[in-house]
Amino acid sequence: MVVVIAIIFVSMVKENQPVTIVTGNTEMKPLPIDINHTNDTQCAMLIKTIYNTAQAVAPDGRTWFFDDPGCLVLWIEERPFKAEAKLWVHTIDTNKWIDARKAHYGITDRSVMHYGFGSRENKTNQTIDFDEMRLRMLRGENLTDPKIRKKLLGI
Repeated sequence: MVVVIAIIFVSMVKENQPVTIVTGNTEMKPLPIDINHTNDTQCAMLIKTIYNTAQAVAPDGRTWFFDDPGCLVLWIEERPFKAEAKLWVHTIDTNKWIDARKAHYGITDRSVMHYGFGSRENKTNQTIDFDEMRLRMLRGENLTDPKIRKKLLGI
């Protein structure tokens, strides 16, 4: 009886494991994210909304998921395929997947990790490009820094 219960428990645990990577995406397209069943590759948080999420696709078709564009930047920086990877963000203005390197980023937006970088398809007076967002993330110049938060938000 104990063995049967153990087998059932193990099989249930395996079925309920959150997704962290998907293989076989050789077209390098953005994939649907299974909300509440996919973990961010960088911070390991469960992705609970499609809002402002991101994906990285390696040339071999492996795809990783992120709850925040900032997590994508931190993670991809250490990968040998970073220049060849296809990076996707889900925009907050048009609600669709676009190339992260072509997106525009607000600097005071609501984001899951509180970095403040909201991805947009459309450029505005208050947005920066991917390269600038990447530099700010790597330098720690985002809303998680109290000095930056005070400067940008006045709080």
